[in-house]
Amino acid sequence: MTLPVERSRSRRPVTWLTLIGVLLLPAVIGGILVGALYKPTDRLENITAAIVNDDKAVELDGQLVPLGRQLTGGLVKGADDQPSNIDWVISNDEDAAAGLKNGTYTAVVTIPENFTAASLSTRPGETPEKATIGVQTAPNARVVDGAITGALASTASNVYGSTLSSQYLKNVFLGFTTLSDQLGTAASGAHQLADGASQASHGAEGLRDGLGQLSSGATGLADGASKLAAGAGPLTDGATQLSTGAGALANGTRSAAAGVTQLADGNAELARQITALAAQIPPGFAEDAQQLSAAAPQINTALTDAAAALQTAADTCTGTPEQCAALRTASDNANAALPKAKATVAQIGGLTAEASKLPAGFSALAQANQKLADGGYDAAKGIGAIASGMDGIAGGATTLADGARQFGTGASALASGAGQVASGASGAETGAGQLADGITQVATGTASLADGLDTAVAKLPTYTDAQATNLADVVADPVSASGSSDSLFGIAAVPLLAMAVLWFGALASFVVFQAVSARALTSRRSSGLVALRGFAPAAVVGAVQGMLVAGVVQVASDYDWGDWALFAMICVVAGVAFAAVNQALVALFGGAGRWIAAIVGALALATSIVSTVPPVLAAFASLLPTAPAYNAMLGALSSVGGVGAGAAGLVVWAVLALVVTTLVVVRRRTVSTRAASAVATAG
Repeated sequence: MTLPVERSRSRRPVTWLTLIGVLLLPAVIGGILVGALYKPTDRLENITAAIVNDDKAVELDGQLVPLGRQLTGGLVKGADDQPSNIDWVISNDEDAAAGLKNGTYTAVVTIPENFTAASLSTRPGETPEKATIGVQTAPNARVVDGAITGALASTASNVYGSTLSSQYLKNVFLGFTTLSDQLGTAASGAHQLADGASQASHGAEGLRDGLGQLSSGATGLADGASKLAAGAGPLTDGATQLSTGAGALANGTRSAAAGVTQLADGNAELARQITALAAQIPPGFAEDAQQLSAAAPQINTALTDAAAALQTAADTCTGTPEQCAALRTASDNANAALPKAKATVAQIGGLTAEASKLPAGFSALAQANQKLADGGYDAAKGIGAIASGMDGIAGGATTLADGARQFGTGASALASGAGQVASGASGAETGAGQLADGITQVATGTASLADGLDTAVAKLPTYTDAQATNLADVVADPVSASGSSDSLFGIAAVPLLAMAVLWFGALASFVVFQAVSARALTSRRSSGLVALRGFAPAAVVGAVQGMLVAGVVQVASDYDWGDWALFAMICVVAGVAFAAVNQALVALFGGAGRWIAAIVGALALATSIVSTVPPVLAAFASLLPTAPAYNAMLGALSSVGGVGAGAAGLVVWAVLALVVTTLVVVRRRTVSTRAASAVATAG
């Protein structure tokens, strides 16, 4: 069955079968393209890729850590939000290379042997190194297969890297909390040390006062002993005279006995003064002095430990530069003052050790004077006995003279010793004052150290496990994009394919149909009607093609019916307008017009796939009749707008094309006189 439509370059009529073929051509091509390209990530299982895990596990805290194996498992398992995954095959280097070569594998993902070591290289003492994975694509792979495989491998490695970074940062943030706790402990210890040093300073001041009193008492003792030594000289002279004169001895012995008794009373009084002086020493003075002497090494140890703890805090500081600088300054000051403080504490310990012996010395001195007094009383009794026995007067007087000389020597030694005690006590008093000043400085410096540590603790952030985890996740991946799509078949693809198949469908129409009727010269119709007669069949076919293409798109994509209705209307308008433009190209240029139409279609596709096309081509493509069709279709299926402008552009192109076709008809219906004569002659 034929139709009253002229066939291009043939006198045979157009059949219904030919018309159906022209109608279905864009729908079939569009269906094939949309069905093959729409949502390719839903059919990833059609891609076979190999995973080569050459990674070597690393021992961490006594446990092997195989991060390469974990990444392999993550790739094979896929993402929870992805409906399909690549058909992964766990392979080795030889099999993967052979598979790439013979086409068994589309791509190969290789995890190198240092993957785990590089991933864990952020540990202390390690040299940081970035972990990488390799992706190879088969030479005969499809155009987008390598991009899909690389994107999945890259996404998996990025997510895995973010996880490692998050864990590392979590440990750093928790380390701030640990450092804060340790510095808080150090600050508490420094406060306790400052309190102890303050108490020691008060004790040293009491020691200084007691030593001052001891010095005064020893000075008085030295004066008394000097007087006693001076009094021993006359006693010696008297004893000598007693030994030379027995006659005078009888009477003199009684006076001597009285003098000796007085001397014994003086010695007893001296013993009482020494005892009273010893009683003036504060209770527990020896124990306090001994404890202070014993505490000196402990104080030096505490000072050393505090300086070391401050040095460690400064060396491991991970806070702000100002905090770390403050810690280092405090540490340097503490280390600079440490030797002098330790020497002062050691000197104090030595002085207090000697001072602890004073109470025992005073007691021994009092006992010696008491014994001297007792000896004096015995001497008085002896002198009385001399008075009653003249036979032993000479020997007793000689003995008395010797004893008096010894007594003078002892009294002189006592005076010298008491002077030395007074001098030592005075020096000890000065040392005790220096000890008090040094301990006061230690207390002040330790208090400043404690305050500085409190300030550092206040400025260091602390985190709970949940806070550290959340902050680490944010810092490891601080920026995320919303609204982006990883689909390789975006929203612009459907309008692009629809525009392309309708354009080539219109081109196919004028491969079959005659653009300008062969009977235009002899037809009685106007040129406009002749042009419309060639346009009408193609316009009907273009409108039907537009509806069929829109139907195929709806079946594959399932758009909202309101959006689809607008899209379908644009497809119908585009089909009609493209028919008019292709008619004008063929009418004006003949067979070359079809070549021009094919170039226009190719240029429209090439400039709409990616934005990196040369600006000249993009600018030229925007002037083609395909541009308003694409813009209107895209506006119908998205929120970019421009539907009205695109539709108006199509109408303008259709009108201009019909005008051009009409002018071509007019030109063909105009013949020269010679041509008319030739026709008449031939007739």
